[in-house]
Amino acid sequence: MNAQKPGDVAVAERTMQDYLDEIPVWHDGTPLAGAPMTGMQWRIWGLAAAGKFFEGFVVFMTGVAMPLFALQFQMTPIQHGLVGAASLAGILVGAVGLGHMADLFGRKLMFIAEMVIFVIFLMLLAAAPSLPWLIFFLFGLGIALGCDYPTAHLVISESIPSRLRGRMVLSAFGFQSVGALAGTAVGATVLVLDPTIEAWRWMFASAIPLGLVVVAGRFTVTESAHWLMLQQRVELAEKAAARLLDRHPRYPKKIKLKHKHRAAAATMPAPVPPERSIKALFSPKAIRATVLASVPWFLQDLSTYGIGIFTPTVLTVILGSHGASSAHHVSDIIANALPAARGAAAIDALLIVGIIAAVMLADRVGRIPLQILGFIGCAAGLLIASFSADYSGPVQTTLIFIGFMLFNFMTNMGPNAQTYLIAGEVFPTHIRGLGAGFAASFAKIGAVMTAFLFPILLADLGTKLLLYILVGASIAGALVTWFFRIETNGVNLEEIDH
Repeated sequence: MNAQKPGDVAVAERTMQDYLDEIPVWHDGTPLAGAPMTGMQWRIWGLAAAGKFFEGFVVFMTGVAMPLFALQFQMTPIQHGLVGAASLAGILVGAVGLGHMADLFGRKLMFIAEMVIFVIFLMLLAAAPSLPWLIFFLFGLGIALGCDYPTAHLVISESIPSRLRGRMVLSAFGFQSVGALAGTAVGATVLVLDPTIEAWRWMFASAIPLGLVVVAGRFTVTESAHWLMLQQRVELAEKAAARLLDRHPRYPKKIKLKHKHRAAAATMPAPVPPERSIKALFSPKAIRATVLASVPWFLQDLSTYGIGIFTPTVLTVILGSHGASSAHHVSDIIANALPAARGAAAIDALLIVGIIAAVMLADRVGRIPLQILGFIGCAAGLLIASFSADYSGPVQTTLIFIGFMLFNFMTNMGPNAQTYLIAGEVFPTHIRGLGAGFAASFAKIGAVMTAFLFPILLADLGTKLLLYILVGASIAGALVTWFFRIETNGVNLEEIDH
């Protein structure tokens, strides 16, 4: 088969997205199903997926290490809350504090910088001498992971065809769940191999070699041609595009880029700093996108992190591990944690199933329908789990497992995946990093609130009423998504700039 040679028309100016979305055709005009992904496109995707893997790995490993922290540093309940929320608070700060820098200094620079910061704080964490330093280093890890929220999305979405954007972004995001399971598994394995109070240092140190590999890999990727064109650096953009689309047989043979609307661009004034400030997100043109990207994500994080914290606690009681709170030795910790860990692993497996469903459906069904359906499914799962408060024994256990498993599946198929996807698609290029970072940061306010308040509310309000509140949050998420809906499925990112 001989693909039609795009070199015949490559001398004509075209946009970067035109080149990405181009589909080769036979000589008789019959189009292929699509152009194959290049090696550079796969490299960018893999290195972005690694960042999401590290997020799940570190956050869930912190949960495994928490009892060891408590024993070594004699932590109070407030200190437990600080340790649990430290990385989440860092993500909140990093997402908005560093995420917008990808708009100012380029996608590649921040793609590298965030991973360098991550590895440095990971090394420091493994050697933390005291509890205050432990909390500070966890916060530093969170800052790096927060920056990765918008940046990882941008480097993928601005380097692949529109028809693949949803599944490629979400499949990379799915490695957050893979990292969560890996973090739990590595943490448990280290406890078995080194059942000492300082085993947590080896847990975090185990991620350093892979982190260094990812840092080295990120130096080899191309800069976003979309961003370079926005900076009027056309020659560099064309070189970046050529590297990105390098394949065998080579097509296009020559790349000549233009802006989507050259005539309009020629008459528009150059961007000024205020256009990239937070105020730009609340302008009449952007406010709808800002609400859609931020508020449902906030409501989703309230429930997702709440259930993530709540699941091991309730399973420890239901499955008979009543001595967990009085454990004073590593051997006791392991004995108390294993039954709940097995149950939590079975429930968390539905996170993987849910993200697979999201990858398969996002580009077929659309972001908005999946997010609304997911929120409704989350509400149903939480409602089923709330019924467990009226029963005991096997019925109670069954209702908890069914409710939480349904919740985990629906949240990863729907809002947990789609909010991340939507936040990186609804904003124009010049504030895309800022908007996605703000949305992630606003969402993590909900996560931090949950980390601090959930145990208190659980004691004051009880399981049933607390789950009812989370049901209401899920329903509110569905309603906000519907009223502020902007469907980005298959939309050319360059169309969003105008």
